[in-house]
Amino acid sequence: MKTHFKTIVISDVHLGTKGSKAKEVARFLKLYSCENLILNGDIIDGWQLKKSGSWKRKHTRFFNRVLKMIEQEKTNVFYLRGNHDDFLDQILPIQIGNLSILNDMIYESNGKKYFVTHGDIFDSVTTNFRWIAQLGDIGYTFLLWLNRLVNHHRRKRGLPYFSLSQYVKGKVKTAVSYIDQYEIELAKMAKAKGCDGIICGHIHKAENRVIEGIEYLNSGDWVESMSALSEDHDGNWQLIYFNQISFKKSPEEKIVYFPVRDHKSVAFEAMPDGLTPKSSFYK
Repeated sequence: MKTHFKTIVISDVHLGTKGSKAKEVARFLKLYSCENLILNGDIIDGWQLKKSGSWKRKHTRFFNRVLKMIEQEKTNVFYLRGNHDDFLDQILPIQIGNLSILNDMIYESNGKKYFVTHGDIFDSVTTNFRWIAQLGDIGYTFLLWLNRLVNHHRRKRGLPYFSLSQYVKGKVKTAVSYIDQYEIELAKMAKAKGCDGIICGHIHKAENRVIEGIEYLNSGDWVESMSALSEDHDGNWQLIYFNQISFKKSPEEKIVYFPVRDHKSVAFEAMPDGLTPKSSFYK
């Protein structure tokens, strides 16, 4: 049993790095199906592959899963360039069957228009001072390494996953200010383009909120938060977190899974006669 969405958005998988949750994102795409899959930048981490990164079989399996979605489920796949996979600049734009590789795009659904971009173009540090951005990338890589050690000991003690880099971002005032400004500027750009919303990634902070009348949708990442955006056929967007999905199976219930519960999310339960909403969002 699969939940079928109109559109799923995934960004910042960073294939080629130790921190990439390639197995988890591939498993996620086996659980859900969709008409449109938007891979919104930094899917492949070209920066790390040039330095100390390595390509593993699990990274190839991610693309094998995407190809199966194209071939077997007739999914339209849009791969948008990010700053870490900027090597795509050499071939943009290109379309091969149901696969389109683009810089950005306008997505129209249920009478609304969304500007879809990875988001790095609005980051002056990444755009104008790449060496500073790469220096910051080294610091982030170190935090991820330290984070693995921290969570190894937390698992031994039966404690839940803890994101060290997200904690640091939340405590450093300049980082909080940067994220707020980033979201505001992206909302302004969407409005300037005559769109109702913006769909982005880049800063590894999943979000679904309204900023001055513009829907701001950030799909998060598959390094720490392991989150994705999904749109149902009525045009409702929600965030789904992999860590809040249960893969337990029983004779009567094929799959039970619980995306994050908030005013923009909904949990479903797979019942013998179909999917039943378990959130007051639909009541």
